[in-house]
Amino acid sequence: MHYKKNIIVTILFLLFQLADSTAKPFNHASSGRETIPFNKDWQFYFAYNFEKDIKKETVTLPHTWNAMEVLKGVPDYNRASAIYENKFNVLPGWTGKRLFLYFEGANSVATVFVNNKSVGTHKGGYTAFAIEITDAVKPGENSVTVQVSNAYRLDVLPLHGDFNIYGGIHRPVSLILTAKNCISPLDYGSSGVYLKQKQVSKASAEIEVLTKLSLSDDEALSLKTTLLDGNKKVVSTLTSNIGKDQNQELSQSIKLSNPHLWNGKADPYLYEVRVELLQNGQVIDQRSQPLGLRYFSVDPDKGFFLNGKYLDLYGAGRHEDVSGKGSALTDEDHDRDMELMKELGATAARLTHYPHSKHFYELCDKNGIVLWSEIPFVGPGGYTGTGYVKDAELESNIKQMLKELIRQNYNHPSVCFWGLFNELKLNWDDPQPFIKELNTLAKQEDPSRLTTLASNLGKNSYTDLTDLMGWNQYFGWYGGKFDEVGVWADETHAAVPGKSISISEYGAGGSPFKHTEGLIRPEAKGNFHPEEWQTAFHEKHWEELKKRPFLWGKFIWVLADFGSAIRTEGDANGINDKGLVTYDRKIKKDAFYFYKANWNPEPMVYIAERRNTNRSKALTSVKVFSNVANAELWVKGKRIGKKAKNGLNTMIWENVQLSKGNNDILVKTKYKGKELSDSCVWILQ
Repeated sequence: MHYKKNIIVTILFLLFQLADSTAKPFNHASSGRETIPFNKDWQFYFAYNFEKDIKKETVTLPHTWNAMEVLKGVPDYNRASAIYENKFNVLPGWTGKRLFLYFEGANSVATVFVNNKSVGTHKGGYTAFAIEITDAVKPGENSVTVQVSNAYRLDVLPLHGDFNIYGGIHRPVSLILTAKNCISPLDYGSSGVYLKQKQVSKASAEIEVLTKLSLSDDEALSLKTTLLDGNKKVVSTLTSNIGKDQNQELSQSIKLSNPHLWNGKADPYLYEVRVELLQNGQVIDQRSQPLGLRYFSVDPDKGFFLNGKYLDLYGAGRHEDVSGKGSALTDEDHDRDMELMKELGATAARLTHYPHSKHFYELCDKNGIVLWSEIPFVGPGGYTGTGYVKDAELESNIKQMLKELIRQNYNHPSVCFWGLFNELKLNWDDPQPFIKELNTLAKQEDPSRLTTLASNLGKNSYTDLTDLMGWNQYFGWYGGKFDEVGVWADETHAAVPGKSISISEYGAGGSPFKHTEGLIRPEAKGNFHPEEWQTAFHEKHWEELKKRPFLWGKFIWVLADFGSAIRTEGDANGINDKGLVTYDRKIKKDAFYFYKANWNPEPMVYIAERRNTNRSKALTSVKVFSNVANAELWVKGKRIGKKAKNGLNTMIWENVQLSKGNNDILVKTKYKGKELSDSCVWILQ
């Protein structure tokens, strides 16, 4: 009897699975909120309208249609309109539920249709958005169609920029199921929960928990908020009743004695705040958010302070762009970039030139990386147009993006700075009055953080618009000499007394496949970008920058090479090659190891110019980057001698004799009894 019953249950289960295979991917719903990935089996095709008999490609999100095309160095890459289609089943158990589609990013404008009915449009490719589809669905199979366009337009950021605007649903999508009463998913794509750090010190902390609610009836409800420590142990709990006349948000206060502070890389400690919406004592919705308690400030003469102690902020700008993938990155791609930042020894990062993936902010929280995060309000780069026009629709879009940036990332302790623009010019419509409006808006949205900008104009431009300043400078690449960066920093510091300044970009192109024996200055717009010049650029810049603590941030341009369709320089068209790592992340250039030796305390030794294999000069120098006190050089098995590191954690052996043919170069050292070594082969012609 039981045997027959089990057969029937198994058959019914298999039939259900078969029926569900054509309309993925959902199969159940619990009593609370569910967030269900919706990334597989999308049908993709190019069209300005919906077409029946057209060839479609099955794709998995994240996806972009430009990833391979831009590798050809095509300046007029396909900025067009395309369609994504999928299906899902609404199950009987979903009766009484509310349904939302949540997009982490669709570039640049997306209009969503459910069962051929328009349910919403979002303008902007780098911020999340949620659309309620409760009234658009029906029991059984439902269709979702998304029309996405990355075509150029004057009412959506970015208007220009020295990076590619990859078209597509380039970040994950999910379906959210909630009860009729829920914590709102519709507040500018945010979590609906805001952790406002009203007061934080080593002795105490006060946090206001503001929860946005979406209530469809007046049934008695309550909100329970729980603070958990890093081991998931309950620290405190408070419950508030929601009255029938309660508005759509509720504020609660948490007070804490002797808090464990989030202290950057040294101790990135995270609490968790869990907010639960209850009805008749049962949890009907829940949101959990990270809480990193910290306080920070910037002094115009002394730099950045975290929890009352000076912290030298240095790191690199980062683009979400990988060779062959464009901006359609997986969590594994983001994890790899974080590992590169950690190996580098960075304490900070500038997330350029747009809000980055949700996953990457979480990684920065967990690893203690201090962030500058910004909106895609950027100047023309190598284009001849403008990054701003005085237009009501564009200005509305920019304000929307700023609100989305702030609200979606409000609870990340890693974020300390909101960036308002990058390299805007003054030769078209004057953006300054509008930037002042943006600064006011940023302060209204989040008075706890500091605003900043990145300028490539003179030292007296844009200095009264934001709390802090940043300048993009390229001495020794786009004109000038390496050591002029120190003079520039001192003169700028003196020119704007009382203003906290940073260097928001500095860098030079470099190919690991192009080399010189001795330094030869390349043309920035030429094809020959030797690795040696890039390394020398960074050596001299860091020598100057490290001596100036008043620079509150020092940001290399850039972590990894990235796509820029307008560029026709370096090894390949369509690539900005200023990265410390190649576009595919496979080669760490010499400059990467220079910074690793200076920023990362983990013992290491690295022979520079190792890829400059074929040599024409018998007398050469050998340069080694190491943070160990001294090291010993061997050439073809012959001991050359020992050198101590200098102030830049570099050792140089001059006038080293090479022999015809292969020369085995070996460097050895010891640290706490452990041997470290590096080797390469140079061939004297």
